[in-house]
Amino acid sequence: PFHFLLKNSFSSISSFPPKVRIMHNLFLFLAILGDITQKGYEKKRSKLLSPYSPQTQETDSAVQKELRNQTPAPSAAQTSAPSKYHRTRSGGARDERYRSDIHTEAVQAALAKHKEQKMALPMPTKRRSTFVQSPADACTPPDTSSASEDEGSLRRQAALSAALQQSLQNAESWINRSIQGSSTSSSASSTLSHGEVKGTSGSLADVFANTRIENFSAPPDVTTTTSSSSSSSSIRPANIDLPPSGIVKGMHKGSNRSSLMDTADGVPVSSRVSTKIQQLLNTLKRPKRPPLKEFFVDDSEEIVEGIPQPDPNQPKPEGRQMTPVKGEPLGVICNWPPALESALQRWGTTQAKCSCLTALDMTGKPVYTLTYGKLWSRSLKLAYTLLNKLGTKNEPVLKPGDRVALVYPNNDPVMFMVAFYGCLLAEVIPVPIEVPLTRKDAGGQQIGFLLGSCGIALALTSEVCLKGLPKTQNGEIVQFKGWPRLKWVVTDSKYLSKPPKDWQPHISPAGTEPAYIEYKTSKEGSVMGVTVSRLAMLSHCQALSQACNYSEGETIVNVLDFKKDAGLWHGMFANVMNKMHTISVPYSVMKTCPLSWVQRVHAHKAKVALVKCRDLHWAMMAHRDQRDVSLSSLRMLIVTDGANPWSVSSCDAFLSLFQSHGLKPEAICPCATSAEAMTVAIRRPGVPGAPLPGRAILSMNGLSYGVIRVNTEDKNSALTVQDVGHVMPGGMMCIVKPDGPPQLCKTDEIGEICVSSRTGGMMYFGLAGVTKNTFEVIPVNSAGSPVGDVPFIRSGLLGFVGPGSLVFVVGKMDGLLMVSGRRHNADDIVATGLAVESIKTVYRGRIAVFSVSVFYDERIVVVAEQRPDASEEDSFQWMSRVLQAIDSIHQVGVYCLALVPANTLPKTPLGGIHISQTKQLFLEGSLHPCNILMCPHTCVTNLPKPRQKQPGVGPASVMVGNLVAGKRIAQAAGRDLGQIEENDLVRKHQFLAEILQWRAQATPDHVLFMLLNAKGTTVCTASCLQLHKRAERIASVLGDKGHLNAGDNVVLLYPPGIELIAAFYGCLYAGCIPVTVRPPHAQNLTATLPTVRMIVDVSKAACILTSQTLMRLLRSREAAAAVDVKTWPTIIDTDDLPRKRLPQLYKPPTPEMLAYLDFSVSTTGISCLFHCSVYSGHQSVLIPPMELENNLFLWLATVNQYKIRDTFCSYSVMELCTKGLGNQVEVLKTRGINLSCVRTCVVVAEERPRVALQQSFSKLFKDIGLSPRAVSTTFGSRVNVAICLQGTSGPDPTTVYVDLKSLRHDRVRLVERGAPQSLLLSESGKILPGVKVVIVNPETKGPVGDSHLGEIWVNSPHTASGYYTIYDSETLQADHFNTRLSFGDAAQTLWARTGYLGFVRRTELTAATGERHDALYVVGALDETLELRGLRYHPIDIETSVSRIHRSIAECAVFTWTNLLVVVVELCGSEQEALDLVPLVTNVVLEEHYLIVGVVVVVDPGVIPINSRGEKQRMHLRDSFLADQLDPIYVAYNM
Repeated sequence: PFHFLLKNSFSSISSFPPKVRIMHNLFLFLAILGDITQKGYEKKRSKLLSPYSPQTQETDSAVQKELRNQTPAPSAAQTSAPSKYHRTRSGGARDERYRSDIHTEAVQAALAKHKEQKMALPMPTKRRSTFVQSPADACTPPDTSSASEDEGSLRRQAALSAALQQSLQNAESWINRSIQGSSTSSSASSTLSHGEVKGTSGSLADVFANTRIENFSAPPDVTTTTSSSSSSSSIRPANIDLPPSGIVKGMHKGSNRSSLMDTADGVPVSSRVSTKIQQLLNTLKRPKRPPLKEFFVDDSEEIVEGIPQPDPNQPKPEGRQMTPVKGEPLGVICNWPPALESALQRWGTTQAKCSCLTALDMTGKPVYTLTYGKLWSRSLKLAYTLLNKLGTKNEPVLKPGDRVALVYPNNDPVMFMVAFYGCLLAEVIPVPIEVPLTRKDAGGQQIGFLLGSCGIALALTSEVCLKGLPKTQNGEIVQFKGWPRLKWVVTDSKYLSKPPKDWQPHISPAGTEPAYIEYKTSKEGSVMGVTVSRLAMLSHCQALSQACNYSEGETIVNVLDFKKDAGLWHGMFANVMNKMHTISVPYSVMKTCPLSWVQRVHAHKAKVALVKCRDLHWAMMAHRDQRDVSLSSLRMLIVTDGANPWSVSSCDAFLSLFQSHGLKPEAICPCATSAEAMTVAIRRPGVPGAPLPGRAILSMNGLSYGVIRVNTEDKNSALTVQDVGHVMPGGMMCIVKPDGPPQLCKTDEIGEICVSSRTGGMMYFGLAGVTKNTFEVIPVNSAGSPVGDVPFIRSGLLGFVGPGSLVFVVGKMDGLLMVSGRRHNADDIVATGLAVESIKTVYRGRIAVFSVSVFYDERIVVVAEQRPDASEEDSFQWMSRVLQAIDSIHQVGVYCLALVPANTLPKTPLGGIHISQTKQLFLEGSLHPCNILMCPHTCVTNLPKPRQKQPGVGPASVMVGNLVAGKRIAQAAGRDLGQIEENDLVRKHQFLAEILQWRAQATPDHVLFMLLNAKGTTVCTASCLQLHKRAERIASVLGDKGHLNAGDNVVLLYPPGIELIAAFYGCLYAGCIPVTVRPPHAQNLTATLPTVRMIVDVSKAACILTSQTLMRLLRSREAAAAVDVKTWPTIIDTDDLPRKRLPQLYKPPTPEMLAYLDFSVSTTGISCLFHCSVYSGHQSVLIPPMELENNLFLWLATVNQYKIRDTFCSYSVMELCTKGLGNQVEVLKTRGINLSCVRTCVVVAEERPRVALQQSFSKLFKDIGLSPRAVSTTFGSRVNVAICLQGTSGPDPTTVYVDLKSLRHDRVRLVERGAPQSLLLSESGKILPGVKVVIVNPETKGPVGDSHLGEIWVNSPHTASGYYTIYDSETLQADHFNTRLSFGDAAQTLWARTGYLGFVRRTELTAATGERHDALYVVGALDETLELRGLRYHPIDIETSVSRIHRSIAECAVFTWTNLLVVVVELCGSEQEALDLVPLVTNVVLEEHYLIVGVVVVVDPGVIPINSRGEKQRMHLRDSFLADQLDPIYVAYNM
């Protein structure tokens, strides 16, 4: 099944005007590269000639359409093309005008296809400063020329026809610049959308105005600058046309909350953020490709990771099993030497004057020629010195067989050649490596590993090179990262000793002993040493000499790296074998003078040139500089990366340009090489006039399934490959399956090429296991039995053997990307990316493609270097087009596309991209991209199916089911509140107010409260009498000034302290109801004051009690900006009160009267401090949280000073101390702080206990006497202040590990510690006396069984009595405070719902009462949970995962918006790290929670609102995000 096309001679076009003829020829040179088919050629030709041709009507209709679309006249377009091409070379960016041409047409067509589908990608929002590059980066464009090795070749010659350029740029092309109510970041010009704008006017503001009228539902960006009004000074000035509702910051006085949220389509009118989300949702609703078979079966208990089911329609190989292919026999020539060293000895002694190697200076002029005589004598000197002069006679440093590193720069081939042959003559094994440039080179550590594993202690180098190595202060060479300690030996002649007359090197016939080691970097980045034996080295030279037909005295121009691969084999070995003359053109010369190698061929009448595609390109670019070069002497132009997918277009373009300079078509000889198998295949020099070999035009889809199919279905997804000639003389080749056992492929199947001959490597030095798998492969047939007993070597190349035993290579094993069972080749994807007009955006040849493993599959990542002058729009547009092109041509989604600033990708020694290092940087979050686009929604097709809730099981049947199964119902109770001893006291004083009066008489001077400041000094105390007196005064003021009646509500606005307590009791004395409110923050009035205002309004407060400073603040001008200050109720300041007694104290008529209202989020603090102190008469020391932040030692020092037994704190306090004092435990010791007095340290919390924080706190302060049993948690919620509290009596708190996957399904499954996806939970303390708890299904309100997740309901005398509201929500109140179970024996009890999910588990421990202890575990708040994909997620779990991934994440919060998960992370590092977080966040949430993140928002530290108790206020955050008030550093919308 092959289809080969021969290139046709071009038909005459004499009938056209001469100008057209010239252009036509030029066009042929430039444009007929990528598309070899006749049809494509015809199409291009007709397109070009159509303006002149009379038969326009008959041309392809598509062409007509394209021509009609062109805005300028076609003729104008064409005349501009050649002149553009002939423009003089501009320095630094000389490849600007070359377009990549392999399947460029295909890419354009594919993109045009997307024209119909309306596609609006929301563009990420970015703060200005993030993408300003540092000046250094901006000034130095990266080495555009650089591309190494394979990358360089990417710079394919590319001349798109002018028509194509025009159709790309014309106004109606698919990537329209109209705006579909979308918004962009730095200027609002081009999002990918297709709403046609009527009247494209110059200024963008007008465009905006137009769009505004057309689609009202999605307003434009109201907060970014458009280009017409761009001001760089402010980061985000408001745009020209605000929407009429004008809600930009905060809210209008008039507008209530709901109007913000629901307008048309449920999109808030005011916010640009939600517009983008809407856009994202619309994009995600677009029909996807038919999904792959679901990877997962969700059986109710467990998600089972399945394997992808193969697509039944996928193409399968149909041919017979291949038979190994043999090369021609290796001819026996009588005078071939027995070893390579013998050849050197022969030529060095008999032909001493012959030139062996010529080196060039930086301008490309020959600077030194090494003769065979000099090479022989200097190598001898070096061999003698190495063996005899380095150590003492009895203890030589080097013995034969030792390994030595050769460190020579790429522009010094002479010193290298002498050193290499010197080592061979001394029988030590040279290991050529690159010159290290810095202490931490990309991949340098792996080179160090190679040196270490080879046991290298000695490095040979030249004097010049040694001077250039990085040094320490005292002039020693730095210790390179990961390298062994090396002794450096300089090999310049003046340092070498002349051997005595009688000393001769030992040259034995070549055998299997190692000759040299060539380093090779694997896909993972590890560096291995391929060991080549002397026999293989010699045989390979013979095979090359025979295949290339080398003869004595020929001249060969080598442009490759002479230290390894073909550069070493041809330029250093084969030339010595055949007494040839090599002219070495180093990379540095090529960069300054790209035509230098062509000039050398011309000047020396060279017969052979060794190049890569890159060098062909550079020569074509610089071609105009040199008219009179002749390449007629070349009989072989060896293209060593002929195996690359783009080599075919490079060869064709070069031939078409240089054929007029005497280049013969049959001289172009592509070859394929690999470090392990050496030369795999090479095209032999052809006979003049013979037809050129054909091309294979293969279907990309077929290739992805590993089968060879002629491309028929869609010309866009074709790959054109050229052959790399035949198998080497004396060699044998077979194709085996790339993975699994080495089974022979069928004839129409792609596999790994394996070679068997004497000429390959023998092993990876020191790696026996990997060696066996690579160098000793015995192929097997389909039954699994071995075929023959000849071992083969895996070459690492993927390909097939075509008709006439021609070898075709379609990719490398290292570049193989296996995505959901299909194979893609990284190079092909790079080629597609380059075919998208990338000129303005990215550097050619600086694109890396690799795959990362995320969520049970490989995902493709594309990273490119962005030009410093590329605008945000250009980049984003290019990125979106690349995604579409890859999707169309390869039918595979790109998971992440990142652009990094110019020059920042790690480089290989020859300037290419170090792929494995790039991948490592990407995964560890230190790539620092300046633009990123993630597409998890389109790529991740293997998520488990969403859960459907099972309807129809009523609460009664659940209950019965549990009873039948023998499970107990999940409930627990504290001990009964016994009759209290001081009976008379209780009877007499039924209320707290009375108890305070009684204490004021009984123990007037007993201090109840002490308030400390940051220095730890007592600011103020309150004894029983003082508190009573102060409360009386406040009560009287309430009556006099406030004219209040009993039962009125009074707002207390005080910072935490004794004033607040006095005012509280003052209200109770006056019979008023105190409402404690957190005072507003002076620095942040706009955020905190509206909350105060809301509470004042909702509680219908009759007056506000506060201090003078706060009173001034409430009436200040700043306050007026946030709320309406004219309508405050009476404000009374309690700083100086009249001394006046109350006539009589208020006594409530019934105990059920309201005592106080709690609007704050924190509750337990009030209950412990206000009431317990007064009730039980113990002394309380108060420390305001603000003071603690100023002095972290304060709390612990106070506990120590007053020998306090019980201390209460919040998680935020605990976190402050853990983070702040973690490294200062010794300081605490020296201050004499000892916490052994503490009996309980209770964390007051209304959430799941933070086990990790508690544990680290306990461990940290264990050294200063804190008992690990002392630290415990309480759990209380608004409806019931205290539900459980870990006392000192009773068992230790138990911890369990629960399975996160089950929790999402509302089930509790206990797992062992260390299980994957497990969550550590700690019980929340012992249930307090008089409290009953039951776990209830929140939907059916039926009780659930033991160890099932449900809502916690409580019943106790101290439950709150209801919500105080302005609405008549009796039902809500009843639902929360007086609920009955829908079924079961406890159905008569009145319960209060806490709103928290948890479970009860009976433990093995016994409680103080002797019964088994029931532990209550709190999992999280019900209203905070996120319902996604039918599962229930707790934000804290996702946040914990996210916080772990990068050191620069300070805090994280998640919420959902229109079913999209939004993750907000605070970045504490530098802003350039902002975009690193996007892929890391997406990966971790996908891996650990099976969720796709919709939006990632990176903000500054402190943006996520946290309340006084250290709990995140996610809803506030969500509101600010949607109202666009976060000022984010970056917002990424995942596709």
